Amino acid sequence: MSGRIIENWIKAYLAYTAPMEAPDTFHFWTAVSTIAGALRRRVWLDMGHFQWTPNFYIIFVAPPGIVSKSTTLNIGMSMLREIKEVKFGPDVVTWQALTQSLAAARVDFPLEGAYIPMSAITISSSELGSFLNPSDREMVDVLVDLWDNRIGSWEKLTKGSGSDIITNPWVNIAACTTPAWIAGNFPDYLIGGGFTSRCVFVFSEKKRRLVPYPFMDMPTQEFRDLRKILMNDLNEIAKMAGAFQLSKGALAFGIQWYDEHYNNVNRELNTSQFAGYLARKQTHIHKLAMILSAADSDSLIIETTHLEVAAKIITSLEQDMPKVFANMGQQGDARNASIILDIVKAYGKIDKRTLFRLCATKMGILEFDNAIGGCIATGFVQVSTDGVQVFYVYIDDTPPKVPERANGSGTGS
Repeated sequence: MSGRIIENWIKAYLAYTAPMEAPDTFHFWTAVSTIAGALRRRVWLDMGHFQWTPNFYIIFVAPPGIVSKSTTLNIGMSMLREIKEVKFGPDVVTWQALTQSLAAARVDFPLEGAYIPMSAITISSSELGSFLNPSDREMVDVLVDLWDNRIGSWEKLTKGSGSDIITNPWVNIAACTTPAWIAGNFPDYLIGGGFTSRCVFVFSEKKRRLVPYPFMDMPTQEFRDLRKILMNDLNEIAKMAGAFQLSKGALAFGIQWYDEHYNNVNRELNTSQFAGYLARKQTHIHKLAMILSAADSDSLIIETTHLEVAAKIITSLEQDMPKVFANMGQQGDARNASIILDIVKAYGKIDKRTLFRLCATKMGILEFDNAIGGCIATGFVQVSTDGVQVFYVYIDDTPPKVPERANGSGTGS
């Protein structure tokens, strides 16, 4: 096979993963990371004094065992590993190992009669805790620095072995974790220092459907054929090289979006915790727009629809961002309220006596009353009675998610 076969790589990938239980957004963002890993630093969007490149730090967040995070990620990463030019970094990383891996990944690719150097790796981790030690400030600082993809040489001094000089570094990360791990391991400086603002957090706490035996929904030959086509086109995507251009319509939309973004700030995210993310939202959108364009064709043109859909998809993740960090730094009543809310949510409706019994090892009756009062005050829990017992009812006010598409691109349906 040669040349592209399918109209849109992401749409075909979503069809390929349709029998799986994980939510559409998990498969969509796995496809994004897979295309990013294939493109590497061979493509970019020139911003004058700097470049945007289509690398991501994607963190899949879900309670353990709910949406098969690792299995979902491995579907795309297994395809990416079949592209021989793509270099993968180590699963367990120190900043020294990371820089050595980048130095070893140096290659020069031809473009318009010249050879362009790059040091590009993808890191896929089924457990973020195995890859990232949040208390290792040097490691965090290195990741923050590398995400920005500076042009030219990047140097990290080491205590015993001099330094590693890396030309045009590029790191693409996809990793999985749980809200509990983030709550227990992310210190405040990890947010204040800018790491989380450079990440795309993809959150879910529900399966999209129950699939006890996925093979029953997968006509073997049909899916084998679809995988071959996906691999053919992914190899074609990996050959792309050069600068992306914004169409006139995309440029006009980007100017309008930028003005609205800074004049109509998301009030829920307008806090010190998310200020860094809001400052980098424009970058996230343009990175995703490059991926959507590459999924469509080799044109290296970002059309208006690519930028519009990228903006909607990035914005759609924001409603779950407070949930990702909801338990960080919790103490006292806030921690107890979180425990109670999780229990009431799991039951849907639970009587007070049973609820307190489940919480008795973690809090006293006064702490319990204060915490349940907080849950009621926020509107997540309502009180009802049958004349004898008091019941607590979970209220889910999360708006339904509407998938977005652009020529087949989007979160799926």
